[in-house]
Amino acid sequence: MSTTEDGRIDLRDVAKAYGPQAVLESTSLSIQRGEFVVVVGRSGSGKSTLLRLIGGLESPDRGTVHVLGKDIGAMSESERALLRRTSLGFVFQFFNLVPTLTVAENVELPLALNGVPRVDARRRSLELLAELDVVDCAERFPEEISGGEQQRVAIARAVIHEPKVVLADEPTGNLDLETANHVLDLLQNSCRRRNATLIMATHSREVAGLATRVLAIRNSLVEEMGA
Repeated sequence: MSTTEDGRIDLRDVAKAYGPQAVLESTSLSIQRGEFVVVVGRSGSGKSTLLRLIGGLESPDRGTVHVLGKDIGAMSESERALLRRTSLGFVFQFFNLVPTLTVAENVELPLALNGVPRVDARRRSLELLAELDVVDCAERFPEEISGGEQQRVAIARAVIHEPKVVLADEPTGNLDLETANHVLDLLQNSCRRRNATLIMATHSREVAGLATRVLAIRNSLVEEMGA
């Protein structure tokens, strides 16, 4: 098991339930830094729960989740928040942009939380928005741009602080096929350039075909596809 912050993720005999409903049982897996892992399964199968456990948004009922050498279950909420703020990035299906902030301000938010000077944060946000081809939207508000543009902004926010792990929960689920493919390419390329691990929950067979590994959740168990 990894005990260093090398970007590795280890789950050992993890179980999670909500009331009487078991979502994950006896889940063990290891993910190396730089992998692109897709998690598939029907709605309600536990895909989002797996991502939330890895992201420190929840703790397991049993077993251990080690992320970058840290035992999620043994950490305080403030320690988990620090891990998320410094080392993890999140991309959601519904974008989760702050409506009262401009595009540039949304992207700068992780840097502001980490104490990066505003001038540096603005420079980095504009560079990244240009990389993702939405720099023209920098001073607009989320409601003033398209869904595809919002998702690109969400990707910029997720990777601007150079996280070791990016967790994406159905990031293309609300986009048309052409836009979804473009957004997926941008997300993959952004993670690849930064050697970040990308773990994505999706229903898309096309997306699964692009991953280095595919995990399926069936009957509360995680199975390696093609193993």
